[in-house]
Amino acid sequence: MSGIGAERIRVRVWDLPTRSFHWILAGCVIASVTSAWIGGNAMTWHLRFGYLAFALLLFRLLWGFVGGHWSRFASFAYAPAESLRYLRGRSRPEDLHDVGHSPLGALSVFGLLAILIAQVGTGLFADDEIATTGPLFRFVSDATARLCTRWHTTFGQWGVLGLTGLHVAAVLFYRLRHQRDLIGPMLSGDKLLTADVPSSVDTPGSRLLALALFVAALAAVLALARLGD
Repeated sequence: MSGIGAERIRVRVWDLPTRSFHWILAGCVIASVTSAWIGGNAMTWHLRFGYLAFALLLFRLLWGFVGGHWSRFASFAYAPAESLRYLRGRSRPEDLHDVGHSPLGALSVFGLLAILIAQVGTGLFADDEIATTGPLFRFVSDATARLCTRWHTTFGQWGVLGLTGLHVAAVLFYRLRHQRDLIGPMLSGDKLLTADVPSSVDTPGSRLLALALFVAALAAVLALARLGD
């Protein structure tokens, strides 16, 4: 950012749809893991939270192309050279690494999205061999179902928990070591930045578009879920 002594103003970084996605997905992950550990009748809720997480992930993939500036994948899909420059502490002012997702933050986001998509995807074909099966279980062989189930209940589950733990640890590290608050902006949407920093569009129109995309994603997931009936 230009001008070290430049006046700072509130700039919208995280639009409301992105913030809503973040916190609702976090709740879904906690509820999904908890219901799976409880088992029994709670598995009905495990499926429901899984469907909601699936819809949220589909929405985020779409929003990564049409959402606010800092929510778009293009804003944090860093080239290797730029990421290396960041790790060496040689970021340039025009890199704006302290506005949206930093290169390390981008790796965390892409990693979490990837493993959550894999977790939801394998859950569609899983079978707990008690009373709960994924909606697409009957469309695959027993061997494929067992493979998906093993991933879903072991590697996938612990991978989600591990990456989530690293994500939380990174937030705490930036807060305690670098005095950077990453939670506040994800609640309010704003950061104190110089006026030349591009802001994210967060208007009634953009929020209505986000709602329409989420409703479409949810409808697609529910239609997929009904295939198991």
